[in-house]
Amino acid sequence: MPLQASPSAAVAARKVLIVDDQSDVREALRLLLKGAGYLTETAESPKEALVAAAYRDQDLIVLDMNYTWDTTSGEEGLLLIDSLRAQNCDVPIIAMTGWSTIELAVAAMHRGACDFIPKPWDNRQFLATIEKHLNAGPPKRQVNSTELAIARKVQRKLLPQPRFEAYGLECECAFLPVHDLSGDLYDFFEIDRARMAFLLGDVSGKGIGAALLMANLQATIRGQQHLADAPARIIERVNRLFFESTRPEHFATLFFAAYDSLNRTISYVNCGHPGPVLLHNNDGFDVLAPTGTVLGAFSNTRFEERTFPFQSGDRLVLFSDGFSEAGLKDEDAADWYVPYIRSLAARRLSGLAGTLASGAMNSGDQQDDITVVEIRAR
Repeated sequence: MPLQASPSAAVAARKVLIVDDQSDVREALRLLLKGAGYLTETAESPKEALVAAAYRDQDLIVLDMNYTWDTTSGEEGLLLIDSLRAQNCDVPIIAMTGWSTIELAVAAMHRGACDFIPKPWDNRQFLATIEKHLNAGPPKRQVNSTELAIARKVQRKLLPQPRFEAYGLECECAFLPVHDLSGDLYDFFEIDRARMAFLLGDVSGKGIGAALLMANLQATIRGQQHLADAPARIIERVNRLFFESTRPEHFATLFFAAYDSLNRTISYVNCGHPGPVLLHNNDGFDVLAPTGTVLGAFSNTRFEERTFPFQSGDRLVLFSDGFSEAGLKDEDAADWYVPYIRSLAARRLSGLAGTLASGAMNSGDQQDDITVVEIRAR
């Protein structure tokens, strides 16, 4: 009967990369580690292992010493350890082989492994070895305050000014990250003399990783802006590129729109993002619900494009889930923000985005980045 350990918060955050060319071994180790509360990733060859390790999100690597060249010398395993260390992979490495010898164990540890486990393994001893080296491993390098300040400055420069006017629209943006760096993204850019694109998105995760994903997504969209006059077309291209350039667990919600100042219409695609609130000049309103799934989930996804008139006096309020979930008390309160936005908009002809963002931040402990954008038709 497999040994089951009680998962803990500390263990649950740890990720182990399993490298072995035998599928049954990979699956057995994956199930064992999962039962003990660890996150896992698998690779079946040294090449796959190097690609996986390049992301540097593992806390420990367990690797087999023998692959396709031969099944006894352990030379491929030793070369893999060399390659991992050469690409500055500094996490603990545990070597495994069914042909265990003192000489190979010593060689593996001379090359950079921290321990050696023979096959077949004992479940209890295996988990004890994993825990031992995770606790003893060097702490991950902390980013110092100067580096964070530089990264924060760079990220702010990627985002538009908080207030500006263009194409007969008045735009206000409020951006309140929960940490130094944010995974929220908002942007505006010119399509042609009569049209402008704007967007608001939220990538998965937080901190430095999310900020890098945000920059990647913004660059991908900007790189395809010649397609921006057709929101569905550009988003389908962006989705495919984002899927190909990120890991499977990475995704983003996104609202992307193109404003035509001649026809005074907005065409949009909503990729799993919280529905923006459209406030009509006659006091009516609409919520622009998702028209497709999140970006990066599937390679070839179709997105529905919708169009609506945007006349003088109309207002469009976009926001990230850091705002829409800030006042969420229970499932029945999921749309609390609609009457809140309408009430404040009736009293404020300007400064609405900042008021909404600060109100959400002050509603309790801020748990996520808060971004609010208001667009008004003059």
